[in-house]
Amino acid sequence: MTDPQPTVTLPDGETVPAYGQGTWHMGEHRRRAEAEAAALRLGIELGVKLIDTAEMYGNGVAEQIVARAMAGRRDELFIVSKVLPYNASRRGVVEACERSLKRLNTDHIDLYLLHWRGSVPFAETLSGFDRLQRDGKIRHHGVSNFGLDDIKEWVALDGGGAVATNQILYNLTRRGPEWDLIPWCRERNIPIMAYSPIEQGRMLGHRALAEVAAKHRATPAQVALAWLLRQEGMIVIPKATEAAHVRENRLALDLALDETDLATLDRSFPPPKGRTALGML
Repeated sequence: MTDPQPTVTLPDGETVPAYGQGTWHMGEHRRRAEAEAAALRLGIELGVKLIDTAEMYGNGVAEQIVARAMAGRRDELFIVSKVLPYNASRRGVVEACERSLKRLNTDHIDLYLLHWRGSVPFAETLSGFDRLQRDGKIRHHGVSNFGLDDIKEWVALDGGGAVATNQILYNLTRRGPEWDLIPWCRERNIPIMAYSPIEQGRMLGHRALAEVAAKHRATPAQVALAWLLRQEGMIVIPKATEAAHVRENRLALDLALDETDLATLDRSFPPPKGRTALGML
């Protein structure tokens, strides 16, 4: 299948898919593991080639599910995983990555992120990332759940300027990052990766989403995803564990919102009027 997806350019010039599959909460119930792997495999078959996971998800089981889903197709995919902050020391990040590689059944992770800020100095984590990169175990590194002050501090360190993305909670109901964080990253060509793009389903009953969806014969989830996908430098990673939802989400790539739609959404989900703390789920 020819990949029809839009792409985002990383700071080093490599292009990656703008649309991927998330795995948060996968691996938490063993009896669902095969269905979760099947959902990821369906996404891959539909041309979705970026998968986001983390050592935290299901205590590592989500990474094992990703391994099952991508068996025989690893070379087609861009795999993102994350290290927990308490594993992010110079030595700890290397050991954590080795464990993730084993669970993922691969010899490298394409993009490895610090999951959120902890007590370990950033310089130690960056040193570990640098070693992993030199050894070919990761190709890019980045951060997650970093507010503006955090990412400024990170980028100012030796090696921190190579940050490939900042994965944050961002969707129509969580527009705070638009005030300062997203513009700052955009000026520096640092892509944003939006997790929980439909707020884990909580926003989908909103009247404005239904109105725009009806106009396009789409679904509220597709509208919420399309609103993110239209933005420059934005990677979107919805999670779906049922085939119908995988297909539904994938069709968001075919939905083009017009200025009237955007105005309708802005009225119901207004942009921020000042700086707010970065949200986390």
